[in-house]
Amino acid sequence: MALMKNRWSKYLLALFGQLALAAAYLFWPQGVWPFRVDLSHLAAAREGYEVEILRDSWGVPHIFGRRDADAAFGLAYAHAEDDFYTIQQTFLAARGMLALAYGPDAAPNDFMVQGLRIWEVIEREYETIPPDVQAVMQGYVDGLNYYAALHPHEVVLPEAFPMTPQDVVAGFVHRIPLFFNLDRALAELFAEGRQRPISERMTEDEGRRTDALSVFAPPSSVYQITSAYGSNVIAVSPARSVNGETFFTVNSHQPWEGPVTWYEAHVVSEEGWDMVGGLLPGSPTITHGHNRQLAWAFTVNSPDLVDIYVLEINPDNPNQYRFDGEWLDLEVGEARLLVTLFGRFRWTVREELLWSVHGPVVRQDHGVYALRYAGMGEVGHVEQFYRMNKASNWEEWYTAVSTGPLPMFNIGYADAEGNIYYVYNARIPLRAEGYDWRQYLPGDTSETLWTDYLPFADLPQVFNPASGFIQNANSSPFRTTIGPDNPDPAAYSPTLGIETYMTNRALRALTLFGEDEAITAPAFYDYKYDMAYDPASDMGRLVAIVGGPPPFALSPEMATAVSLLTSWDLQATPDSLGATLAVLTLHFLNESAEAQIRPSRLVNGTLPETAVWDSLAQAVDVLLTNFGRVDVPWQEVNRLRRGEVDLGLGGAPDVLHAIYGQLEEDGRFRGFVGDCHIMIISWDTHGNLRSHSIHQYGSATLDEDSPHYADQAPLFAARQLKPVWLDEADIRANLGRAYRP
Repeated sequence: MALMKNRWSKYLLALFGQLALAAAYLFWPQGVWPFRVDLSHLAAAREGYEVEILRDSWGVPHIFGRRDADAAFGLAYAHAEDDFYTIQQTFLAARGMLALAYGPDAAPNDFMVQGLRIWEVIEREYETIPPDVQAVMQGYVDGLNYYAALHPHEVVLPEAFPMTPQDVVAGFVHRIPLFFNLDRALAELFAEGRQRPISERMTEDEGRRTDALSVFAPPSSVYQITSAYGSNVIAVSPARSVNGETFFTVNSHQPWEGPVTWYEAHVVSEEGWDMVGGLLPGSPTITHGHNRQLAWAFTVNSPDLVDIYVLEINPDNPNQYRFDGEWLDLEVGEARLLVTLFGRFRWTVREELLWSVHGPVVRQDHGVYALRYAGMGEVGHVEQFYRMNKASNWEEWYTAVSTGPLPMFNIGYADAEGNIYYVYNARIPLRAEGYDWRQYLPGDTSETLWTDYLPFADLPQVFNPASGFIQNANSSPFRTTIGPDNPDPAAYSPTLGIETYMTNRALRALTLFGEDEAITAPAFYDYKYDMAYDPASDMGRLVAIVGGPPPFALSPEMATAVSLLTSWDLQATPDSLGATLAVLTLHFLNESAEAQIRPSRLVNGTLPETAVWDSLAQAVDVLLTNFGRVDVPWQEVNRLRRGEVDLGLGGAPDVLHAIYGQLEEDGRFRGFVGDCHIMIISWDTHGNLRSHSIHQYGSATLDEDSPHYADQAPLFAARQLKPVWLDEADIRANLGRAYRP
């Protein structure tokens, strides 16, 4: 997070004057500075839990507990075996203790935790969480504490223990706003100057003109085709399948490593919890996947959930601001950030904390700003996921979703009864008309201070459309399917910031599923792994530009590249020659300041032609430097690298089989985001369930010595799936290890 770094130099300079003190600390006995803490007392956390972990032949944990709390205990223990380091990072970040472990670079996170009053919210609201949910969270942290007691050598920061249920809540309160870029909004306030103008109330005619423009460019919605957080969700009902089946895919595009990487697990209890799917580090439930009766999955959406206000400060009192004609006092506090600088030397940095009726306040030379965002003060995220996990039918699941506090994410759904559903889930503020909410807002009037959200029933949503399918690929909710069942964009004010652009993945999904009226299981699978670009996509337009007159004389190598691109079939298959040039060109185009690809360009059809040609020249240079030619098969460049595993891949940015790579020094892309944990689920006409899944690496996230560190990678590269076993007999027939922690 690029926040507050411009202030760190003054703190570090001041610390040079404290070197004598630092030296004294460094030479003090070990026991004076508690870097090593005896955690053996945490072994008592094991008492009272009845749980068995069955790891199948792929290392996937199936946790069987008597109670839900027992299953949560086992889930935590199993996940800690595979990724305890990342789980700790998640909790440390939510506690605002990252700088204690990782030094000054992590301090902006800790400042954010204190500035947003995360722990004040938790202390105030924790007891509103129902006892059964508290019990699940207690079981989860007891599993982590017990693991820490048995593995103290893996503990990064002993002071973070014991973990508490409140830490679990804090993890969600801290992490979820980052999905709608709250950190970027905060970082913007710490820039050297003001980044946007203040919106003034517009006339009705001015408002119409602004609305006509903003409908294609929602606030804070810069979209690069290499966006890190993409996803697909697709459901097909019996009305569109050849045998009356229901098909569903769980297909998030998350980073392949780190704190938001999927982990596959299966939890079962005698209290009716039976859920399999993906979860993120620090989660005591499955985040998305399926149980016996129903399935759901998320994709990231981009409603406008953050607003920045400019406060008018009293010239006679810097701690007062004008609001509705009165001077109100800012709430003034102090953040205390404990930072490890080197060795055993820690330093407490103090930073001003301010709060207004809008929310947290930042004082800068170029202004005083207040921040307001959706979901402030909410702590019920774990309850929502838990209720969704345990839902046994459409009505129970819908109740959990519609009454929960989750502030964003498109959600797709399917069930054994043949129901399919899509909702543009969001806690969208109801804002005053007449302001340009893409800009900063005047903070001196209650007219801009929203307090209510668009009711869930009024969100864009589609239930059992006549077309028989729904899809979303980080795209407009107004083109969820084909036919008359799509939500009407005219019913939604531009102040809501609902996106209307279409990704290539969405265009392809509408084409593939819209043209096939009798979808089979093999076809559903093939469509999910589609690797084509639509001619109307940015990539299609890029190729069209290269097909036009060049702005400069072409070298023989450039001429070959142009020929390969213009004859390319827009498919990013492993053996494609055109895909190599196209994706490299797009990589350099996205790096160009001139060519930040925005949603409006997907509508207006404009890409900077000069930048496209310059980017193609860079792509040719990379290929010549590293391969000695320009006709290089895509799989030689597009790679999955994990330890000693190095595999060629198909797929590419913004195709349904999405693979996003980081360009390395050898001229190859190392995959790091995109298709990762995938599930394909179906129910037949009798409600019988079939499920398959894959992970880009394997269940052992960090253990390089584990056989499951990269054992799924060859299947992933070949676009194959493994079976998901749910019945205990099937799991034991494919058992790798059984144990009781």
